Amino acid sequence: MELEQLVAFERVVREGSFSRAAWALGIAQPTVSARIAALERSVGGPLFRRGRKVGLTERGVSLLPYARRVLSAVEDGLEAARLSGSGLRGQLNVGVLRSLSGGLLGPVALEFAHRYPEVEFRAREGDHWSLVEWLCDGLTDLALICWPPLDPALADMTPLFTLREETVFAVSSQHPLARQGHVTRAEILEHCRPFLLLRWWQSTPLEITQLAAQSGFAVDVPNETGRFLAAYGKAGGFFSKPTILPDLSAGRVVELEVTDLPPIARETALVHLSRHSQLSAAAHNFAELLRLEARRQKLLQG
Repeated sequence: MELEQLVAFERVVREGSFSRAAWALGIAQPTVSARIAALERSVGGPLFRRGRKVGLTERGVSLLPYARRVLSAVEDGLEAARLSGSGLRGQLNVGVLRSLSGGLLGPVALEFAHRYPEVEFRAREGDHWSLVEWLCDGLTDLALICWPPLDPALADMTPLFTLREETVFAVSSQHPLARQGHVTRAEILEHCRPFLLLRWWQSTPLEITQLAAQSGFAVDVPNETGRFLAAYGKAGGFFSKPTILPDLSAGRVVELEVTDLPPIARETALVHLSRHSQLSAAAHNFAELLRLEARRQKLLQG
């Protein structure tokens, strides 16, 4: 049984005539008759009652709903393939660092869902090494990871673009240091208790680990816990700007310049596996939206 035989069968039913079916399909009537005859051999008997008016046999009545279901499924599949090629349908799996999953990925995911509602979009957040593992295992198509990776075995990663996140030292707007606008390391050690050692680095910068060691009251916490402690307690810590931006905008925390520390930043990149050189249209569309949002937030390098 071939698809063209089912097409001929369904068209004869719809038109009520072999000749009109042939005209609608743009083929000769003998071709339609040959296809119906081949289909009848496959099902073991006649599908039509021939005469002045063509009608379905009991066997034809039984076959018709299944034939239409097959043809509809084929049409849906062709349409899905066409839309997938344009990025309007398909599936996209993205991995993102936890520190960027809200402030950066949030608005991008919202815009992507609005523009491409037929694309099945999944995002997974994790630390750098989890993201690398998921990408290598094929669980994600793209990943926003720390860059460059410290492990030379990760040479199979190709960056689409890189970002640079400023580090913000933040304390509660009610903190004793909040009105100063700037602090020194000594003031951090004296007034920020606890000192927040936050988990958003591939490798925590030496300046921050030294402050944690000197503090005597440092806590190693995830970013979301750190945000709460900074906003509602006497804690202070170095946050990624996209992470702490909602709290800064809401006035829950303030940014303080640390005068005796050099600027600290983290570089990240949206990457894919080099061996997967051909990205899907959906992946390209997502990457472009992420690039635009990163430029808006002044994170984009180059």
